[in-house]
Amino acid sequence: MSPLDPIELQLLTGALRSACEEMGVALIRSAHSSNIKERRDASTALFDADGQMIMQAEHIPVHLGAMPAAVAAVLGEEHAPGVSWILNDPFMGGTHLPDITVITPVFAQHCASRAEPGPLLGFAASRAHHADVGGRVPGSMPADSHRLEEEGVVISPRPLSEATLTELVQRMRQPEERRADLRAQLAANRTGVLRLGELADRLGPERLRAGTDAVLDYSERRTRACLAALPDGARRAEDLLEATEGDLRLCLRAVLDGEELLLDFSGSAQQHEGNLNCPIAVTRSACLFAVRVLTDPDILPSAGAYRPIEVRAPEGSVLNARPGAAVAAGNVETSSRVADLVLSAFGRAQGQGTMNNLTLGNSDFTYYETLGGGQGACADADGPSGVHVAMSNTLNTPVEALEREFPLRVLEYALRRGSGGAGRHRGGDGVVREIEALAEMSFSLIAERRRHAPRGAHGGAAGAPGRDLLDGHPLPAKITGSLRPGQRLRMETPGGGGFGDG
Repeated sequence: MSPLDPIELQLLTGALRSACEEMGVALIRSAHSSNIKERRDASTALFDADGQMIMQAEHIPVHLGAMPAAVAAVLGEEHAPGVSWILNDPFMGGTHLPDITVITPVFAQHCASRAEPGPLLGFAASRAHHADVGGRVPGSMPADSHRLEEEGVVISPRPLSEATLTELVQRMRQPEERRADLRAQLAANRTGVLRLGELADRLGPERLRAGTDAVLDYSERRTRACLAALPDGARRAEDLLEATEGDLRLCLRAVLDGEELLLDFSGSAQQHEGNLNCPIAVTRSACLFAVRVLTDPDILPSAGAYRPIEVRAPEGSVLNARPGAAVAAGNVETSSRVADLVLSAFGRAQGQGTMNNLTLGNSDFTYYETLGGGQGACADADGPSGVHVAMSNTLNTPVEALEREFPLRVLEYALRRGSGGAGRHRGGDGVVREIEALAEMSFSLIAERRRHAPRGAHGGAAGAPGRDLLDGHPLPAKITGSLRPGQRLRMETPGGGGFGDG
């Protein structure tokens, strides 16, 4: 079989990328919850028959870098056409419990006898952050959880039948909304199955596999070339996680040797008694995102791009927690700190370094969102303001949608002027978002960079740390509580660090 020429390779990568983007559109437009249809907190990808990610849509970094672990969790199972799998267990392929993954195998067309399916081509996968998956508090993001089961329903990998779907959603709040969003994920996967099957029909299964292997090899070559262009040597970085009981130290030793990069987190804090823990898949995901930033973001997002990178984190540490540990904040906050560490080691200014997670709810609704802030400046430009930074890539919930669907009123939504760090290039500004409760509800706030500001680089000043207030009174960065009608919750998110001596 002749290898793909460069034009054929570009056509195939375009088709695969288009298929993943179409999967994302199907999911977002079919979903019911504002968390997916407005904020777009969802991701889609395609995998080959060996579980290697061959392409992803440009959705949520923390989802996508960790999704290969989800496919690996079901790879050895017996698969059949039309039988999807579901999971959210962070220690069996998931990230944190609200992120539910649905995986659907893709088979070639039936053989001539039509008695058996053709060969397995790969998998279509989607992951979405559901507004609630049960647990102790509405929104399933308690700030003070100590065990995984406190955070919601734990779904080990299992086939997704109608009976399974019903059993799972009945253990969650607003079960019909959960059902609708899971069906949207199934619709997205069916789109991926259709498109990958069409490529196999056009090229033949063997030619398609040769083509996807070429895509992976191409991504690897480009990544290796970018790494080889950076100076060899060992770099170090340290940072702190703001646990309620005190700071947790994170350490990185980054060793670049020619075309290969080792990211070693030995010396980082031990597993946390709270929920700042990361499964190793989340730590790896944050590292892969940072390496994309350091190399070339236009490199095809596939498993091939990650081959030159080794990630080490001691088992039992906060970056490689053992099964059963609480992880609600690890996926959203600790992952951001891991990305900061890698970028800091290579001389980059830090962005806001937090997703500013807020969940609200009662027996009638659940609502979750992350807030943007300031991005760090770089050597040739100021940092953008009011954007989602690092491991989050969601949109905001528009004021009109929020006030229409939930008992909430937005009193202010604006840039936090002057919060970006000074320098030759300024860091981006954070945002201010103040909401008023119109009904009694619980709230859970999980944020970082309240005690330690995002650092600048090469003489640039730090960005302003964030702060949170309830009726004008300061709140801890991680707190679960309740709101009465008329109470006001205000979040002021961090600015990014500046770059260069101004």
